[in-house]
Amino acid sequence: MPFISEEELDDEFSVFGYEFSSPQIVEKLQELCVQYNFGAEKIVTEWVAFASTHKGVQMTLDALDQLDRERLTKKGSKTPKTPARTNTIKQEYYDINTIQGGMDENEAENLYNAYSTTPSSKKGTNQQKRQLTPDNPPLKRFTNNVRSPMVPFSPASFSPAGVTPSMKFSSRTNAGHVVAHFGVTDNTKWQGHGQQTSSIQLYDEEYKLTTSFKYMFQKLVEKAHVLNDTVDYMAEKLQSHYKIEELSHVAVPMQEPVTVAGRICCDANGKMNAKSVLLEGSRDTSMGKCIPLDLAELKQFSLFPGQLVAMDGINNTGQKLVVNKLYEGVAQSLPEIKVKTEPGSEKLSVLIAAGPFSTSDNLSYEPLNDLTKNITRDKPDVCILLGPFVDMKNEVIEKGNCKMSYDTIFNEQLKFIGTITKSVECQVIVVPSYRDVHHDYVYPQPPFDVKIPDFKHMHMMSDPCTVSINNIVFGITSTDILMHLGAEEISWNPPTSTDRLGRLAQHLITQHSYYPLYPPSEEVNIDYEALDTFGTLPVTPHVLILPSDLKQFIKELHDSFCINPGRVAKGQIGGSYARMMINVNDVKTQSSIVQHTAAQVLRV
Repeated sequence: MPFISEEELDDEFSVFGYEFSSPQIVEKLQELCVQYNFGAEKIVTEWVAFASTHKGVQMTLDALDQLDRERLTKKGSKTPKTPARTNTIKQEYYDINTIQGGMDENEAENLYNAYSTTPSSKKGTNQQKRQLTPDNPPLKRFTNNVRSPMVPFSPASFSPAGVTPSMKFSSRTNAGHVVAHFGVTDNTKWQGHGQQTSSIQLYDEEYKLTTSFKYMFQKLVEKAHVLNDTVDYMAEKLQSHYKIEELSHVAVPMQEPVTVAGRICCDANGKMNAKSVLLEGSRDTSMGKCIPLDLAELKQFSLFPGQLVAMDGINNTGQKLVVNKLYEGVAQSLPEIKVKTEPGSEKLSVLIAAGPFSTSDNLSYEPLNDLTKNITRDKPDVCILLGPFVDMKNEVIEKGNCKMSYDTIFNEQLKFIGTITKSVECQVIVVPSYRDVHHDYVYPQPPFDVKIPDFKHMHMMSDPCTVSINNIVFGITSTDILMHLGAEEISWNPPTSTDRLGRLAQHLITQHSYYPLYPPSEEVNIDYEALDTFGTLPVTPHVLILPSDLKQFIKELHDSFCINPGRVAKGQIGGSYARMMINVNDVKTQSSIVQHTAAQVLRV
């Protein structure tokens, strides 16, 4: 294994939003790579798996030592087994269970010496249980340690008694730095026009979720009907778009090429790989049968469980379909833009921020306070704020140390936001998150049930929602679908027209769904009847907002924008937010919005 450079490590860790706080961290990671014969992707995988079981852990030297003790030593011996060592004392390995029992000085010295020893060979290391395709590191389902909440409410006016502000957040030096951008941003004036009259409404009343509904009453038969109907719906779209004459039964033996449609599945519990892919047909065309797929003849593919596809292939025996062509989905048309002519509607300034709004170690809401300073400075026409607002993963809440009700914390935040935005004549869209500890834990998620007469400029929306702002259509969800898809997707020789993050976002557009993954992540509780009604994309939105713990980005996909603004807080440090300026009067067609928009993602 060649020496792993700092640039390689930075490229891999930046995908998950990690930044190295010191050169010693890089040196330690390089040491572990050499010690265990790891590449940059493998050490990232090990860290992500470790972080998923240690909530709130930060990347420090102590944490990397703990990673080494608990995970890496179990994957392979640090020293080669040779005859010369057969009579030596049996080495004892320490893990989280044994290390707490303590060790004497000699044992400790031997343990420390082992870390500084570079083995000449390794046996049994770097083994993977499943075959994984390139461009798809073996991610695990996890709760990211850096997704801790940042809940900023003015520290001076609202702070639970005894709260100590986060030192890491207050000592940051990168506030205001641009993380990503799109279009010409150098001379852009980001200030809005104070459009309290901006038109904000749901794109289609049919997809309007306005009140809470009973959940946990889902019947398996009804769920099966919904899943089958989505297969039929996408099969019809694919057949029409690609001019497919006829769709055949997926499991009937045929001696000539056939075209079939269905849902991608895995043949067992666990992560799918190229050898474990199944296609499940609909009840109408295939009686719900499944067929294993041979993907060896495909030059490229990108698949995930739940994906609705069509494919050409040969099924000689009825036991396996040899696929030679794949139809992965089609994007819907963009909605028509009707340009407004009222004074002040020439441009639309939008600020986008996703929670948590407080650092993970307290509920002082410093990041929210700093975000509102940016709102006061830029005076955007519309603010889109996505939860969590009271994050269930905050350490104070997890440990039960919160001294006031969650609803009280949320209402105080909302009043603070409402006061600031009202003073600058800014409309606000508020979207909940499944991580909001005080709200319904179901997806799709109804809007917050709050009514504040003084703040009529604040609009409570569901998660997900499709919203029209001055005839510009925004698709919004606070659920981290990019992370969930990235953990399950497999790919081979994917197209170079977009990178992996863009490809993940593109799946939502081509699958016509805010959450196309099935089965879903263990973090998300989905009501499939509600998802079928409120979780679909009625059109391809002009702007698709997908906050994620993955790296922030702004991308053009199918003539629309896709933005990951990041999170206002990441652990105990500051995160990021996004802002856009759309020259509405210059937009003449559905697709030209991209040419007349500037956007940035900035550090809080």
